[in-house]
Amino acid sequence: MTDLDIRPLAPSELPDWLRALNTGFLRPPTPTDEQVAGRRSHMDIARTQGAFDGGRCVATFRSFAQELTAVGGAAVPADAITNVSVSATHRRRGLLTRMMAVDLAAAKERGDVAATLIAAEYPIYGRYGFGPATTATEWEIDAHRTGLDRQRRVPADGDGGRIDLVDGAEVRKLGPGLHERLRASRHGVVDRDEHWWELATGESPSQFHPWVEPFYVVYRGPDGTVDGLLSYRVDATWSDAKQPVNGAKVRDLIAVTPAAERALWHYLCSVDWVSTIRTGLRPADDLAPLLLPDPRAARVVTQADFLWVRVLDVVRALEARTYAVPGSLVLEVRDAAGLASGRFHLDAGADGAACAPTTRSADLAMDVRDLSTLWLGDESVLRLAALDRVAELTPGAAARADTLFRAARRAWCPDVF
Repeated sequence: MTDLDIRPLAPSELPDWLRALNTGFLRPPTPTDEQVAGRRSHMDIARTQGAFDGGRCVATFRSFAQELTAVGGAAVPADAITNVSVSATHRRRGLLTRMMAVDLAAAKERGDVAATLIAAEYPIYGRYGFGPATTATEWEIDAHRTGLDRQRRVPADGDGGRIDLVDGAEVRKLGPGLHERLRASRHGVVDRDEHWWELATGESPSQFHPWVEPFYVVYRGPDGTVDGLLSYRVDATWSDAKQPVNGAKVRDLIAVTPAAERALWHYLCSVDWVSTIRTGLRPADDLAPLLLPDPRAARVVTQADFLWVRVLDVVRALEARTYAVPGSLVLEVRDAAGLASGRFHLDAGADGAACAPTTRSADLAMDVRDLSTLWLGDESVLRLAALDRVAELTPGAAARADTLFRAARRAWCPDVF
């Protein structure tokens, strides 16, 4: 059998790497010149790996620098993992395991607090210390059942604000600052670079999907500050009776005030000819259904795990976030890779948290994947204890930890990467 060579990608190998990636993602295999050029313009080749069999790329792996918002609003450096594929001809040979080990070791050496990814398949990534840390929910709203007065003026609920249609160029100016305000206030949100906004507004064409210009709407508060942004598309559908039954699909909705959130949802539910609205992937505790006079007009059509996190530095991860109540715990963390294992004393209070390695007896013991699931406050320590994934070594410690780690709002990551 030919030796399999796993190595960082050379620039000349990018077309072959893209062919393997396209094959793994069931896209037409041969990359176009535009796809190759697009990748060269923004990917970090130094953080891109390939597995090669006789000179042919058979597995792909890439990471990039990211900032992830912890509970309380602090941003931590993260290693964002993407473009993972193994060709069907080379499964079960440990290729992903070897590439993951190289990447996580490099991330730990760089000083990244955590690694992140969006898992296409649930069973794969727990073995590498990742745990599902956010939930994504999508609703379908029946616009005619909302109870809203669809004949009223453009809704801003009489708060002195206003809603304006804008174009992509204005979104590229207004969007980044608004998103920075969002990620400073909502844990689980990741940063967006300039390339993200170029893709979202058609300034930079997608390598895989034809560009269809969406509608862009902004909400301005009474002082003129942009507090919300909505991007959506509409399919043109007519019934047999030649009546419009169009469906709107939200591509992005970010709001930093309740007034902005209410006004944008009410606006979209009141657009003429729109019968149904797909909300896109929202936090599990999103306000959208409860902003409608009849919340039953919104029904859940998708609910699933979304962002997966892998803690690399326990001390910095636990010190970066805030906690619901003051408390003290000693955690025993197991990590088969040896990147985050140890016993740690957490002392959390209103003025911040302190965490350090300790030799004291542990109150709780868990695998790093379960600490990673708990870190953003979206899961219950008591639930994991009931599943024997958290061991309670001191009576009452699981309940104390559950109160300590929980956040007032659910974690949310709006972005696929």
